[in-house]
Amino acid sequence: MRSYSADLHVHSVLSPCGDWSMSPASILARARAVGLDLIAIMDHNMAENGAALRAAAAGSSVSVLYGMELETAEEVHVLCLFDSLSDALAWQEVVYRHLPEVANDPDRFSDQVVVDWEDNVVRTEMRLLANATDIPLLDAFAMVEARGGLPIPAHVDRRAHSLVSQLGFPPSELRLAAVELSPFAPERFMEQQAWQRPIPAVAFSDAHFIHEVGRRRTIFRVANPTVEEIRRALRAADGRSAWISDR
Repeated sequence: MRSYSADLHVHSVLSPCGDWSMSPASILARARAVGLDLIAIMDHNMAENGAALRAAAAGSSVSVLYGMELETAEEVHVLCLFDSLSDALAWQEVVYRHLPEVANDPDRFSDQVVVDWEDNVVRTEMRLLANATDIPLLDAFAMVEARGGLPIPAHVDRRAHSLVSQLGFPPSELRLAAVELSPFAPERFMEQQAWQRPIPAVAFSDAHFIHEVGRRRTIFRVANPTVEEIRRALRAADGRSAWISDR
């Protein structure tokens, strides 16, 4: 077992809200500088820049998972973690088919750019990614898990685009491995939400600018930096564990 300092909610230049400084190579450099061991890009409704991040990290001390911040039909944001690029991109194909065909306005948001590990632009995504899909929350969880992924409701303390803001509390059928707190979650938030008390919490940076990477992190004590090991750590299974840390 070893401990991995993880920031699994980082936006890149593919997100319409991501700063131009947020290239995969720059994210990796910042992760190394602030002592992260495990990172994932979580662009809105897209997973494509995870490939460049993994390529940039090859041979380094930083491990990479693939991710996407899905927006469900209820406008709930969900972190979707995957081990393999093929699973992440297969999920991206499904999500893209369920996005409204609304064009991005670069003057209002920004360009949504897929890049390679050397920061070369591969393509520009023209459909606006900051929109709700028509995939219901329960279906999204089932579909992610069927692909070997781990779904986690994002920033549940926020007043918009969170499980709490949109639904108040989770449907009884929803089995949660964890919930994510934002970097600015009020102290004792989890204790004030009765339904959340038995559910493990994680916290990540939700970084949109390079200096934000690693500002909140979760430590996973696991055998390997994989989705299944993280799932087991959240259950505190077989000596594994997870806890929130600011550094």
